Amino acid sequence: QVQLVESGGGLVQAGGSLSLSCAASGRTFSQTAMGWFRQAPGKEREFLASISWAGGTTYYADSVKGRFTISRDNAKNTVYLQMNSLKPEDTAVYYCAGREWKMPSTLSTQYAYWGQGTQVTVSS
Repeated sequence: QVQLVESGGGLVQAGGSLSLSCAASGRTFSQTAMGWFRQAPGKEREFLASISWAGGTTYYADSVKGRFTISRDNAKNTVYLQMNSLKPEDTAVYYCAGREWKMPSTLSTQYAYWGQGTQVTVSS
């Protein structure tokens, strides 16, 4: 069982950066692949990035590749999403998710654990 809490969202101007954190509790975090997703109003939840249990494998959506970086620190039970060159279309609620498997997935249905979300707003 893993509990997840996101932080770091906020308001930023286009072209700026934000760093999101997701703190996990539960003894299985180091065995859990993690992902970041987002959902804008009126849109479906969208995959952004995912990372394997040891950090050696990462996947990115084309829409964020080269701008966002996912990483994790198992000693701190935390996964991060560094977001650079933000655009107004990045505005959404951002969620971290945990999967009961060591390897990551791009599918939201493969993740059993979800945080409550953090709002990111990018102004033009």
